[in-house]
Amino acid sequence: IVPIVMAGVLGIYGLIVAVILTQAIRPPASDGTTSYSQFNGYAHLAAGLCCGISCLAAGGTIGVIGDAGVQAYGLRASGGKRGWASEGGDSGGDVGFGGNTEAMNTDGANKLYVGLLIMLIFSEALALYGLIVALILSQHSYVCE
Repeated sequence: IVPIVMAGVLGIYGLIVAVILTQAIRPPASDGTTSYSQFNGYAHLAAGLCCGISCLAAGGTIGVIGDAGVQAYGLRASGGKRGWASEGGDSGGDVGFGGNTEAMNTDGANKLYVGLLIMLIFSEALALYGLIVALILSQHSYVCE
């Protein structure tokens, strides 16, 4: 459930940037002049792309890490046997634990979970860096007079 929550945070990052950018846009005056310059438009485009692309990269890494974590927990729970990989009636072959039962006890599960969580946190940092850069870009403005 941790990868799902972390992926939801990525959407919140995009929402934060969208709200900040829409508050900076002013409607044109009654005579048709506007104070929203081309510089502001490109700065806001760059801020949105920076946040969006970094969240896309972070979401991809969160998905890959989450998938690997689920498979690792499945292998740990099944004792290293892959039941779905067998063609016949046997329960699958050994996948290479070689008698090492560290991954099958509580300490091994905790090490697996901590390693998974650290990788997820670092992948979330990619999106956080994109959010920070997007906030910096959105603060630059030029007012047409």
